[in-house]
Amino acid sequence: MFSITVRDHIMIAHSFRGDVFGPAQRLHGATFLVDATFRREQLDEDNIVVDIGLATRELGAVVGELNYRNLDNEPDFAGVNTSTEFLAKVVADRLAERVHNGALGEGARGLAGLTVTLHESHVAWASYERAL
Repeated sequence: MFSITVRDHIMIAHSFRGDVFGPAQRLHGATFLVDATFRREQLDEDNIVVDIGLATRELGAVVGELNYRNLDNEPDFAGVNTSTEFLAKVVADRLAERVHNGALGEGARGLAGLTVTLHESHVAWASYERAL
């Protein structure tokens, strides 16, 4: 399996509900390093996994929709604990939609899968992996 990874970051605010979250139940900020890894079995006719420029642009567009937002105030996340794991899935699903809509080029239609990893810090991160 071949893969390429592109990177961006987001800065959000949010709070959690539930005792398991301790002090994170209060409103707090988070900065995530975001990696999107695109996978395919065979390289395309240009010998690439996907156009890195398009992948970078589309990841930037997806995280731009979340950047500098208080997720507690976003209708899409009403009543949801926007954990790192949950946000990795949100980013992956939004990127997958862009792949399917052709935003990463026709060659991207041959992608097999996508993994999005949100790094909370240098010692903790969460990922979501999905087929395309």
